[in-house]
Parts: sequence; structure tokens; C-alpha cells
Amino acid sequence: MSKSNLEILAYEDSPLGPLCLRRRELLSQPGTIVTEVTLNHEFLMSSLYTDSERALARIAIEMHLGDDLRVLVGGLGLGYTARAALRSGRVAKVDVVDLLPQVIAWLEQGMVPLSSELNSESRLAIHQGDIYGRLAGPAAAQFDIILIDVDHSPDDRLGDQNASFYSAGGLQAAKTHLAPNGVLAIWSYAESSPFAKALRTVFENVRVEPVTHDNQMINEQQTDWLFFAQN
Repeated sequence: MSKSNLEILAYEDSPLGPLCLRRRELLSQPGTIVTEVTLNHEFLMSSLYTDSERALARIAIEMHLGDDLRVLVGGLGLGYTARAALRSGRVAKVDVVDLLPQVIAWLEQGMVPLSSELNSESRLAIHQGDIYGRLAGPAAAQFDIILIDVDHSPDDRLGDQNASFYSAGGLQAAKTHLAPNGVLAIWSYAESSPFAKALRTVFENVRVEPVTHDNQMINEQQTDWLFFAQN
């Protein structure tokens, strides 16, 4: 791929707007190929910086002292959160729920960097569906860890229908899907004191962890925020 190339791998309509999967070589780092997703022509995610997505799974697993853990991931994305969970030998099963069938198909069809690794993982199951709707309803099964990486932040959501999840009532409903000592973890690009307060009304143990990285593409530091809550 030449440095000037931008390869569009997929461009499809979705319920949330035009969805694009693209691959390009960084002009600032020749030889570095990144895969990116845009939604409604706005940047959504990249394979270049995945520290906070991986930390979401790693810290949640560290907080849980059990073995044979069953993990539920809301939001497949490019698969880095799911892979981080699967890299723990204490994890027995990872179920991923994603709203967009296109995102699931990209992985299954080998179009994203982690396709080969994740498609061969026997502990992984991927389902199309609404993670927020699932957590608002009755718990057909309980999980030791629930990881949510869907919205930009509690206050910057991909859909208005997601708002109730971030309230005390929504978190109380989500809590019923956790097994004893279970951990709920949520990714955000911004800190949210109201959401942290809502978590503390429902859970005894709440942690808010910033994860900072140097974004060389814009020559500045960026901080994502991870929210953890435990029964």
C-alpha cells in the first residue's frame, strides 16, 4: 500500500447511519497500517490505539478473584476488548453482543486485523442484538464480568434509547445480570461525575480509571475513562 492510499473495505448503511471500514498507511509512520471505522462520516475507532479497550477487560478480570469466568462484552468493534478478555487463562467463555450485523460480518469475513485469531477461538461466541435492551430485561443468564464499549460516553451516546442504562434504575437492572462478586465495566472517552454517582448508588465498590496515551496523529495526549463497579 502506498503512503497516499486510503482503501475503503466496506461502506454500508446501518440503523445508526453510514458505516465505513477503511484501511490506510500513516503518513507520519510509513509502514504502519491502521484499520478504522467511521459512523455518519465521523471517526469511531482505530486499530492504532487500543490501550483503553484492552485495559477495560484486564482491570475487570483483575478485580474478580474467581476462575472459569464467563464474560459478556457489549460492542464488538474491532475485537480488542474481547481478545484482551480471552487472553486471560481464567476466562472460560466470552459472549459478544453487537447491534450491527455488518460489524460482525467484517470479523467473520476476515476484514479486520484480529479476524484470524478471533475466528479460531473456541471460547468466543458472537451474537447480533442490542446489549442495552438485553441488560434492561430479565436475566436469562448471569455473567461474572460485563464489559460495555458502545457509546462515546454516558453523555455522548450513539442512540437516545441507550440513556436509561446510565441511570440508577438502568444500572440496577444490569446488576441482575451479574453473578455474585461480578464486575460491570464501561468505557468512555470522557469523565462523567453524574454516571459515577449513579454507579455508587447501586454498587458498593466503584472505581474510575483514566487511561492516557500519546496520540501521535494529532501530537497530543488523550485520556479515556473506565468505570468499574462490583457487587
